[in-house]
Amino acid sequence: MGWSLNLGKILGIDVKIHLTFFLLLIWFGFIYYSQGGLNAAVQGLLFIVLLFVCVLLHEYGHALAARRYGIATKDITLLPIGGVARLQRMPDKPLQELVVALAGPAVNVVIALLLFMTLLVSGQQNFSAAQLADPNSGLLQRLFITNIWLILFNLVPAFPMDGGRVLRSLLAMRLPYAQATQTAATIGQGMAFLFGFLGLFYNPLLIIIAFFIFLGASQEASVATMRDAMKDMPVSAAMVTEFRTLTPHATLDDAVEALLQTSQHEFPVVDPSGVRGILTRDSLIAALRKDGPQTPVSQVMTTNLPTVRASEPFEEAFRLMEEHKVLPVVGEHGQLVGLLTAENIGEMMRVNSARKR
Repeated sequence: MGWSLNLGKILGIDVKIHLTFFLLLIWFGFIYYSQGGLNAAVQGLLFIVLLFVCVLLHEYGHALAARRYGIATKDITLLPIGGVARLQRMPDKPLQELVVALAGPAVNVVIALLLFMTLLVSGQQNFSAAQLADPNSGLLQRLFITNIWLILFNLVPAFPMDGGRVLRSLLAMRLPYAQATQTAATIGQGMAFLFGFLGLFYNPLLIIIAFFIFLGASQEASVATMRDAMKDMPVSAAMVTEFRTLTPHATLDDAVEALLQTSQHEFPVVDPSGVRGILTRDSLIAALRKDGPQTPVSQVMTTNLPTVRASEPFEEAFRLMEEHKVLPVVGEHGQLVGLLTAENIGEMMRVNSARKR
């Protein structure tokens, strides 16, 4: 994710923090300072930092549960609105998706229980939601209340929250995946309208949340519909067959010429032994600025890309497309015969949708 600072690896997963997070700290620091001076600002910022530690642990719950099923996590990014664990793919089986979705809130349940026991032992049993807005309230009390809110909010049965995936996985145990997703998305959109309506009379923040939920539900439904429509199709039906290729010894100047003469954004790099890699437009532009036009494309191309056979079911290729924006398609003897790109798949979906009307 762009505009992110890499904090390093924890348990083999890159942890990043979006630069806008620091704007959040500045904003809350100013608010807390205006309410109670320097001490309130320090206490308030400490609360924000510890809150996002809880969010990070929540995302690790998802990541480690996914790892159990052989699904790696590319990275975890902390944003002002929460955290995002980028899994290489979603679990294929409903039970696996249920476990991965519940693992995040389960972490917050454990944190809340530990905080509650600590508060009981220390004799601080009195707390309420109103303490969240008071920078002078006890730190542990505020963290406990916030974790309860995180649990409840994440379990709202609407995408992109964990509750939406929990609902979809439960429905998918009885219904086809696409139908389960569509049903869960419809329920989520209903929740979005409810939040939006309540936001008109109570907290305007609910309107923003409603918009966020509606978009998430629509996106999930769209992806599920695409997978269902193309599950019985071979890869050859969706691949690009007319494209330019480059050799490993071609220069970036040669790649620029190909870029300007075609509408391609990805160029396979091939030699007599087969596909050596893919040069993307973004990599090309970045390398031109950094390394110059005479740099061989072999030094810039993306390597170790998986290939798919033209005769394979598209559903198998779709799982790989969740990790890679472009896939080389090979024939029976390993020769390059096509490309699978997100853009071409999108075009095919629009055509199929128009034909059904």
